[in-house]
Amino acid sequence: QVQLVESGGGLVQPGGSMRLSCTVSGSIFGLYVMAWYRQAPERQRELVASITRAGREKYADSGKNRFTISIDNAKSTAHLQMDNLKPEDTAVYYCNAELASSYYSGVSDYWGQGTEVTVSS
Repeated sequence: QVQLVESGGGLVQPGGSMRLSCTVSGSIFGLYVMAWYRQAPERQRELVASITRAGREKYADSGKNRFTISIDNAKSTAHLQMDNLKPEDTAVYYCNAELASSYYSGVSDYWGQGTEVTVSS
C-alpha cells in the first residue's frame, strides 16, 4: 500500500517563505514523477510544480521564480520551497506521485491528504 505523507504548511505573512515536504512510503517499484498541486476555495485543483526522477522541473507561471521543487530519490521525498509568498498562494497543497507499485502494475497516480497554506498578515 502506497502512502504520501505531507509536512509543512500553516500561516505565513506575505513576502515570507515556506517549505513543504512529501514522502512516499510503501510498495514502490519505480517512482517517476512527483508534483505539487493546489486548490483554493471555489477553484479547480491546479498544478504548481513537478519534477521527474531525473530532476527535470516544470512550474506553473504563478510560481516561476518564486517556487523551487526538488526531489531526493533515495528518500522518495519531494520538497517545495516557496518564497515571496502572496495572499493568492493561499490554498490546500496536495502532493502527487506517479509510480509503479510493482513490476507487474502500471503507473498510477497517488495523492497526499493535503496541507493548508495560508498567506495573510
